[in-house]
Amino acid sequence: MSESGKITAAHLSRAAVIYVRQSTLAQVERNTESTMRQYDLTARAAGLGWPRGAIRVIDADLGVSGSVTGQRQGFDDLIAEVALGQVGIVLALEVSRLARDNAAWYRMLDLAGMCDTLVADADGVYHPGLFNDRLLLGMKGIMSEAELHVLRARLEGGIRNKAARGELRRGLPAGLIWGEEDGQVRFHPDEAVTGVIAATFEQFAVRGSVRATWLWLRDQGLRWPLQRAANVRTGLPEITWVAPTCHAVHTTLTHPAYAGAYVYGRTRKERYLDAGGVLRQRSRRLPRDQWDVLIPGHHPGFIDWDTYQASQARIGASIRPQARQPGTGAVREGCALLQGLATCGQCGRKLAIFYKGPARSVPNYYCQGPAELVNGRGTRHMSAGGQAIDSAVAGAFLAALAPAALQACLAAARQLEAGHDSALTQHRRQAEQARYQAMRAERRYRAVDPDNRLVARGLETEWNTALQQLADAEAELVRREAVRPRALSPQERAAILALGDDLGAVRDAPTTTDKDRKQLLRALLDEVNITARRDDPDPHARLILRWKGGAISELTVPLRRPQPKIRTDEDTIDLIRRLAVHYPDAIIAGILNRQHRTTARGMSYTASRVASLRTHWHIPCHRPGSQPAEGELLNVTAAARELQIAPSTLLRWLNDGFIAGEQVSPGAPWQIRLTSELRGMLTDDAPDGWLALHHASRALGVSRQTVLQKVKRGELRAVLTRTGRRKGLRIELPQPQDSLF
Repeated sequence: MSESGKITAAHLSRAAVIYVRQSTLAQVERNTESTMRQYDLTARAAGLGWPRGAIRVIDADLGVSGSVTGQRQGFDDLIAEVALGQVGIVLALEVSRLARDNAAWYRMLDLAGMCDTLVADADGVYHPGLFNDRLLLGMKGIMSEAELHVLRARLEGGIRNKAARGELRRGLPAGLIWGEEDGQVRFHPDEAVTGVIAATFEQFAVRGSVRATWLWLRDQGLRWPLQRAANVRTGLPEITWVAPTCHAVHTTLTHPAYAGAYVYGRTRKERYLDAGGVLRQRSRRLPRDQWDVLIPGHHPGFIDWDTYQASQARIGASIRPQARQPGTGAVREGCALLQGLATCGQCGRKLAIFYKGPARSVPNYYCQGPAELVNGRGTRHMSAGGQAIDSAVAGAFLAALAPAALQACLAAARQLEAGHDSALTQHRRQAEQARYQAMRAERRYRAVDPDNRLVARGLETEWNTALQQLADAEAELVRREAVRPRALSPQERAAILALGDDLGAVRDAPTTTDKDRKQLLRALLDEVNITARRDDPDPHARLILRWKGGAISELTVPLRRPQPKIRTDEDTIDLIRRLAVHYPDAIIAGILNRQHRTTARGMSYTASRVASLRTHWHIPCHRPGSQPAEGELLNVTAAARELQIAPSTLLRWLNDGFIAGEQVSPGAPWQIRLTSELRGMLTDDAPDGWLALHHASRALGVSRQTVLQKVKRGELRAVLTRTGRRKGLRIELPQPQDSLF
């Protein structure tokens, strides 16, 4: 059937869609003829009978590969329009423009066949609903997918073959450049670039960690080179100087190219489904034994391959190890000497550390294995104090190090001088580079026409900036030269040799940090296996020291006997429980101290110690009521406030016995119960005929104490006046016919 015979009026009544796609952005930029040919398909659609207004172009997928699933928005829009019956024909330059994946290709053919949509390419017009056309389109889809596989296999085969010879030119890290011969790699000709890289590897060998090396670079004020694209005029990569970052230092120390090795295939592409169900691609780093190409000694490096492998093992050991995984972890600031080295003698797990004692300065080692139930509580099968163990291991370490103590002291002095010299040399290079940049800016400024102020002003600003940078670099160089440590004199060397005879003094010096002590220990020890016997009559710990090189030694360290548990007296706890109902912690502490009670450790009570006891024994704290009720117990101050008298007056009446009071415990504050009877005893004005105490004693002819006793026994009626000039007790005298005595 001819092309015109397949096109019907129903097809012409719908839109003609032209699908335009290029696989990469580089093809969009460079393969302009292919893109132009795809856009020219609008003329073919018009020639097939579609009006210009019904022709649409979908080019949203320019720069997107046809083998990618779920990320071609333009293709998805095309499929949606076909499924809605809005498209009469789909035009593409070739089948590979529409899809490189048979799943997407056949999905479009199925929808086009059901919705009576035509498909056209440079060879003809096809109807997916016809058997022969569907067969031909299916063959074209298969060939398109196979073509992509063949092209990729050819390209990857050539790349792998060239990489296997070490001649494939890929991006090199800063400090290395490609030479003129095949596979030749050379150092960057700029000494400032190679100098800072070499200093980084030297300092890592001394300091032992990536972060310590990065901190040294920052402390020395050194800049870090970033390598850009090659300069067209010189052919050398452009260098940009920035502040060093820990990530950049880590990348440098772990890159095998700096060890003179050529590598290829350190990463692998993986496909995965994201949270939205879209198929995506990511790169995954592979272990060294899975790299496609590894050629040690391919080119000169800053370090050799053996040093590189040792450095990688050292960096890997600084990572905090997972449970039951080898590795000691990075050195921390704590005082526990065996952090990362101590293992359990029963289960082999790494021992964890906790600190106790004054200022949390006493280390203790314990195993994180499953806890055992003893008396209903979980206990660790391995827990021991660390002071005696650390001291014993340190003694064994110093004894093993004694033969090499002198050489170690002199090597440390040489490393200190070398570190300062390498930094100083790099600062000289930076000053020289700044001087060159200033001279270059001056030449550019002087070469321009002075009357061309639009250009001259910009070059003048650039020259001034370069001069300022030169001044800063020279000032920093002068400062660094001034603080450079001078070489050791013969007297100082003799002092160091004498100090080497007593390495213990060096280790215990205040200037030696805990990190320094642990790093020294790790230089000789691989592991310390600890088995604690605290339940034996003679508590001890058995240590097995595994040294570098495979040597093993054993130590037995006596441990402190378990101290008896101390506990507060039960009657004190009961008393606190009763007092907490009425008083806050500060008053409870005063009551306990007045009763001469002490804590379990023999100390006096304070509010915080009472609160700690309450928290431990789950005793609720005192919560005073908002409004005192009738008959409620109140302290003297609160009761005086309610009765509108002075607290001293209330205390005097309490001591005289006119008012009843209560004490929870001896030494506790008095409490007074506000009853209606007590409130009735207080009055503002005494009744007529009632006399004061001294007048009543004269009238009755008895002493004051006798009158008071009769009032207490209820033989005489009395009231307490709280206002007026003569406040106090008022007594009612008996009638004349009454005889009291």
